[in-house]
Amino acid sequence: MSSSAAFNDEKGGSSSVGEPEYGHDPASGGIFSSDYKRHDDLKEMLDSNKDSLKLEAMKRIVAMIARGKNASDLFPAVVKNVACKNIEVKKLVYVYLVRYAEEQQDLALLSISTFQRGLKDPNQLIRASALRVLSSIRVTIIVPIMMLAIKEAASDMSPYVRKTAAHAIPKLYSLDPEQKDQLIEVIEKLLADKTTLVAGSVVMAFEEVCPERIELIHKNYRKLCNLLIDVEEWGQVVIINMLTRYARTQFLNPNINESLLEEGSGGEKTFYGSDEDEDEDEEEKEKKAEAAAMAKRKPYVMDPDHRLLLRNTKPLLQSRNAAVVMAVAQLYFHLAPKAEVGVIAKALVRLLRSHSEVQYVVLQNVATMTIKRRGMFEPYLKSFYIRSTDPTQIKILKLEVLTNLANETNISTILREFQTYIKSMDKDFVAATIQAIGRCATNIGEVRDTCLNGLVQLLSNRDELVVAESVVVIKKLLQMQPEKHSDIIKHMAKLTDNIQVPMARASILWLIGEYCEHVPKIAPDVLRKMAKSFTSEEDIVKLQILNLAAKLYLTNSKQTKLLTQYVLNLAKYDQNYDIRDRARFIRQLIVPTEKSGALSKYAKKLFLALKPAPVLESPFKDRDHFQLGSLSHLLNAKAGGYQELPDWPETAPDPSVRNVEVKESVPEWTKCSSREKRKEKKVEKPFYSDSEGESGPTESADSESDSASGSESGSGSEGSESGSESEESGEVSVSEEEEDEEEKKTKKRELKKAVQESESEQSSEEEDRKHGRKIKQRKSDSESESDEEEEESESESSQSESEDSESEAEVKKKKKAAESKLPSKPVKKETKKEKKEMSLLDLDDFEPAPSPQVTPVNNLLSNSLVTDLEGLSLSEAVLSPATIAPSSTLKSYELLHRITGEGLSVEYCFSRQPFNRDANMVAVQMQFTNNSTSDTKNLHMEDVKLQSGMRVKEFPEIELLPAGETATAVMGIDFCDSTQAANFQLCTHTRKFFVSIQPPVGELMRPVFLTENEFKKEQGQLMGMNEITEKLTLDTKCRNEHAIVQRVTTAANLSRVPCGSDKECRFAGRTVTSGSLVLVTVATREEAAAQLTINCEKMVIGTMLVKDILLALTQ
Repeated sequence: MSSSAAFNDEKGGSSSVGEPEYGHDPASGGIFSSDYKRHDDLKEMLDSNKDSLKLEAMKRIVAMIARGKNASDLFPAVVKNVACKNIEVKKLVYVYLVRYAEEQQDLALLSISTFQRGLKDPNQLIRASALRVLSSIRVTIIVPIMMLAIKEAASDMSPYVRKTAAHAIPKLYSLDPEQKDQLIEVIEKLLADKTTLVAGSVVMAFEEVCPERIELIHKNYRKLCNLLIDVEEWGQVVIINMLTRYARTQFLNPNINESLLEEGSGGEKTFYGSDEDEDEDEEEKEKKAEAAAMAKRKPYVMDPDHRLLLRNTKPLLQSRNAAVVMAVAQLYFHLAPKAEVGVIAKALVRLLRSHSEVQYVVLQNVATMTIKRRGMFEPYLKSFYIRSTDPTQIKILKLEVLTNLANETNISTILREFQTYIKSMDKDFVAATIQAIGRCATNIGEVRDTCLNGLVQLLSNRDELVVAESVVVIKKLLQMQPEKHSDIIKHMAKLTDNIQVPMARASILWLIGEYCEHVPKIAPDVLRKMAKSFTSEEDIVKLQILNLAAKLYLTNSKQTKLLTQYVLNLAKYDQNYDIRDRARFIRQLIVPTEKSGALSKYAKKLFLALKPAPVLESPFKDRDHFQLGSLSHLLNAKAGGYQELPDWPETAPDPSVRNVEVKESVPEWTKCSSREKRKEKKVEKPFYSDSEGESGPTESADSESDSASGSESGSGSEGSESGSESEESGEVSVSEEEEDEEEKKTKKRELKKAVQESESEQSSEEEDRKHGRKIKQRKSDSESESDEEEEESESESSQSESEDSESEAEVKKKKKAAESKLPSKPVKKETKKEKKEMSLLDLDDFEPAPSPQVTPVNNLLSNSLVTDLEGLSLSEAVLSPATIAPSSTLKSYELLHRITGEGLSVEYCFSRQPFNRDANMVAVQMQFTNNSTSDTKNLHMEDVKLQSGMRVKEFPEIELLPAGETATAVMGIDFCDSTQAANFQLCTHTRKFFVSIQPPVGELMRPVFLTENEFKKEQGQLMGMNEITEKLTLDTKCRNEHAIVQRVTTAANLSRVPCGSDKECRFAGRTVTSGSLVLVTVATREEAAAQLTINCEKMVIGTMLVKDILLALTQ
């Protein structure tokens, strides 16, 4: 009792001192322990008011459970603490409850109300833990409560709770399969979740509950592909395996035309290919000769969704997780065109440097792959060489791979390797090596004799196992050319005295019997020796002795008749019934009697028939019917829960089923963007606005006109809003003298602003009228084109392409119509924005008006603006040009040189206009010049290759580009906030050119207007890792404010933020795709010193932008 009292004192006193004492507590192992005392003590601690004591008690209870001790009698005391406010205690209580909830069902059910309260807890971790415990109570009576909890959690604001709900779904399904329909509804809801945390868990639930409901995946397919890169590794494996099965049911086999591997290699791509034609071609192939069918068949065109999956999984080959790499490798093996499967080889070879368990699984899969796609791993041959430290099973798998990779060019290297392996101490490995040599000899005729001679030399090896294995392999090789190798058969006959391994003895006897005519003198003697030791031989050897006796009786009965009868009599009374049966059968067959039937006539034909040489095949030959990377493939047997990989469909299912989400989400995006714009307009100025404070009335007027026109035209206004904005930012003509004046002006310049605006408006109007005619034509043409595309949303129609070739007369008519139907809101906003830019923008981007490339806007405006604009409906076409002419200082990049392009040269620039078809895309203006003497036709894009998440809106096809002429087109690229290049083929009617567009980081953003206070507030939220500061020395030509502003805005598409200090220049923008805020501050110090600070949510973009701006300011 004294020890028990001491124990109690310690428990009550210092918890940390009590820990080791508890481990050696007599109660934990003694038979006569005072068990109740210890538990009473823990109960006291759990009932105390101190969280520290409760926590200590819970730690000890969980430790007891971990050691396998029964702590179930503490259940009531523990359950009381579910309501404890201490998170750590709560977590451990939930761990305990998950363990004992099923055993103590009655008590668990009493505390269900507490768990339900936990589901409403403000802390997401508690809500998730409560759901986890609830789903762990395996009691059918609470299925409705669980169902309700899962449904609520599926709508929870926290993605962590939604993830836990997804985990609970399979638990509930296994408890009550009748709930399947309701659970499918929850799965469908969670599949639409856009967070990466939930994606993997809900796909796992989908796979467990309803893997056959493939239609649930259709509308989420593209989202899952794009989210894949950011999902946690476990989720990536689950999603990739599911998408592999999905792709096998929804897309055509990319290797259907093996001779036409390059997709779309002939002629134009129809967007989704014509499935019916391909089906007809399949039938033609059966009827006609293969060559004719191939010529007639249209080339295979890969579904863009199929390409999306391959493109988005490829980066995961670099994952640190072996399971993810393996999952992507099997996806590529089962889904990719043969020409592209090779990329997985390097990743799989990398995994061979991992733990032996990982190596084992990877090598199993590589062994299967090397049978069908040998060329893929040939460059990595040395990676499969065997190390002395490798475990036996790894050695044997590497041998398998080396044997599969053996061909005429590398066989000598491989055989040299095999020679060293034979000297190994690992007998199983040596036996496998000898078999590998035999397989190489079978597959490659040139080295057959070399291998045979090498194996014969092994017959003199001291190790009996090596000799035995060699005999078995030689036997198989000799069957191919027995007449050439009678010496080897004689040599092997002599080995019967020494070799004791049954399989080897049986092989030698079979060889001598099969080719007894080649060794007529030796064969009877071997039978004599064998007859002596018949009774002591193994069964497999006895059967071969009987075969040898029968064959010798039929070919040389004089010498062997008595021996044969003796052996048959011995076999007649053998203990093994197989041998007794064989003896009875042979006697009736070879020794004719009155009773024996007609079969004895054919005895020779039966026993001495020519037998085909055995084909030495890889044990992995037919394993690829199991999905690679699966347990079934590893075991080579169907495991429980394995789902067969579906066969490719003969005709592609309708691809439009996957468009659902895109169609739904387009208006959502537009609404969001228009809502954002409205907010911005109330607080901020348009793109490129640089004002240091705008007058109140102007702002209110702007917002009023917005709301008025918005109510007037509904959703139409949203499209034209983006259109009008696309014009505003780069097409204003401001004279250089005005810009110089701007520099000198102080803060009072706002008072004079109205006058300047009207002057600049008039001057630009006059100049635009002078050279406006030609540009108007192009503008009007392109406007109608973009209008078409807006209306048709996602559809790829030929109408929008044919707009380019309209006659001039039609264009002029359109232009007049455009003038008469000028919309109210965009124009009003346009003029204001121009005015603001003229008075506030310190950019050199705007050159004097005479530049012929500038698209005039003011020439469409009359003086009495308000009266002209009253009551007009909004037409999307008028102010949404598809072709945006850049101002002359925008940097141009060469896309295609005229020499490479055989006379066609292409330049591109980032026009810094919002791309009117998609706000998340960067507008790229391309200028095509035909320097050749002949016309260029059908200029279009093909075979777009993009990194994960990137998208492209192609420019409309240019049907004709006459010699010496220039044409301009605009395409949109969603770079996904990265500087990865967009690669594609630029195609004419005769040629294809591979080109790529890589954006500078400064072009991945759009300007945003912030007030000084907003700037400071946002900057305060982007500190720490989101802030990068660099000190620099300004270039001699970059010492004044104007020059700094000009250089920063040239390097990055940002707008100026008003600042009270003349020592600081501030700029703001948002990334085009994600809308992440980018804030830039340049603070000047004494002399030429300065400090550059960039605050950005995306650290990668911030780092790259620092480099670019530093370069701009210091050079």
